Amino acid sequence: MIVSPLERAVLGSSAETLVDQLLEIGIALSASQSLEELLHLILTKSRQITASDAGTIFLVRGERAVLEFKAAQNDSVALPEQVQDTTVPLTPDSLVGYAALTGESLNIPDVYALAGNELYQFNRSFDEALRYRTCSVLVVPMQNVSGEVIGVLQLINRKRSPDTLLTPETTVALTQPYSPWEEHIVRSLASQAAVIIERNHLLESIEQLFEGFVTASVQAIEARDPTTAGHSERVAALTVHLAQTINETSRGVFREVAFSDRQLQEIRYAALLHDFGKVGVPEAILNKQKKLYPEQLEVIRQRFALVRRTLEMETAQAKVNYLLCHPHTVHSPEQACHHCAFLRHFDEELRQQLVTLEAYWQLLEQANEPQILDQEPLARLQELTQFYYRGTDGELHPLITASELEQLLVRRGNLTQQERRLIEAHVTHTYQFLCRIPWTPHLKNVPIIAYGHHERLNGSGYPRGIGAAEIPLQTQMLAIADIYDALTAKDRPYKKSLPVDAALEILWQEAKEFKINPDLVELFEQQEVFRVLGHQR
Repeated sequence: MIVSPLERAVLGSSAETLVDQLLEIGIALSASQSLEELLHLILTKSRQITASDAGTIFLVRGERAVLEFKAAQNDSVALPEQVQDTTVPLTPDSLVGYAALTGESLNIPDVYALAGNELYQFNRSFDEALRYRTCSVLVVPMQNVSGEVIGVLQLINRKRSPDTLLTPETTVALTQPYSPWEEHIVRSLASQAAVIIERNHLLESIEQLFEGFVTASVQAIEARDPTTAGHSERVAALTVHLAQTINETSRGVFREVAFSDRQLQEIRYAALLHDFGKVGVPEAILNKQKKLYPEQLEVIRQRFALVRRTLEMETAQAKVNYLLCHPHTVHSPEQACHHCAFLRHFDEELRQQLVTLEAYWQLLEQANEPQILDQEPLARLQELTQFYYRGTDGELHPLITASELEQLLVRRGNLTQQERRLIEAHVTHTYQFLCRIPWTPHLKNVPIIAYGHHERLNGSGYPRGIGAAEIPLQTQMLAIADIYDALTAKDRPYKKSLPVDAALEILWQEAKEFKINPDLVELFEQQEVFRVLGHQR
């Protein structure tokens, strides 16, 4: 690189300033999170160092074989919004296309003075549309550590005085070519920026990977438990909205609590995945709608039919045996006959037995519903254990087995204690599964937030029975959202959905027993967080 005496003097007098400036740029680039913010920062700093009036950044999109216009700045003219949607074919006939394909820089003193025999050409349509005059141009490829070009940085019109505004008439006089020294500095800066852009792309890819994984996981949950389809998304929407509401609160116990965007994302993922452990619960239990499983009820139905047919057969056999032992002649209906009266006794006894059997069936159907049973149905259910019938093997069998009776005697809901323990184990399954995922640092709390969504502040929850001090605020919000959606969901075939006011009343009952956070319930109700689901009071 040849440096002129003037540039050498400038370097000598301001080298320390330039080094400081480049260090500041590097730090700023490394701290930037948003790709859009990053690109505009690269462009701004490159223009400041070179006193450029304008500049653009294009990024390579290999799958489309184009350069996408991603950032533009111009001190002298206002840029239209639609300029951001511009794409340039990835071919060598444009300045940026040539730099992207060859990896070479272009340093042109005046693009209007190109000889015409170059592979590339300058497109004047932009100048004509905005009444602008492009003169000196520096086009630098942005190469990563592998030497791959991922974008192009284009600086336009190096001004003699940084504060000058250019017009088409004054541009040539007020601008100058880019020096080799500036080209070297900008190329170094572009390479540094390329590495950071690639890092940004990698982070975006990781986030997209997590997003895809979470979406697929939710679909897996819903595929196993179709009756709760949409539950995870609704709980996530409620929990995140409650967290955002806390962010907007300037008074009360939550005035000093604030969740960053990263924390909101962490909360969302934990809420979406809070029930993932259900994939480890037997599907029959997960999808159980009544106290008895459908195949059990069908077996019992067939058993009742067999009993009915057996009673009818036994009655018919008893009548035949009686007639064989007590033959009698045909007579008119008006004539009294004690034999006929005795046969009618068989029929009446059968009718009473069938009425009792039908009453037992209706009682069984009633008890099979997942509702709170009174003492009377419970006592009558016990009668079923005393009813035996003779099977085809000639042996006596109970009409209802002990395990079937255990299920029917469930006082609340539709699960036995053993089945409930299996369902409750989904929380532990969720935690163990989530702990195996290599979460990024800002998502590291996803497992622990999800783990406690069935814990209660008074220690009455599960699976660990921990208290308020050990339950994160994010988990406390998740618990409220989970309860609210379970109460109001319209897709549960085993229970009716509750209106908003009834659901809020139950939340307050839970809060009074210090099972859930009363301050969160108050905020949930006052700010009508449930509106995020389209619910109205």
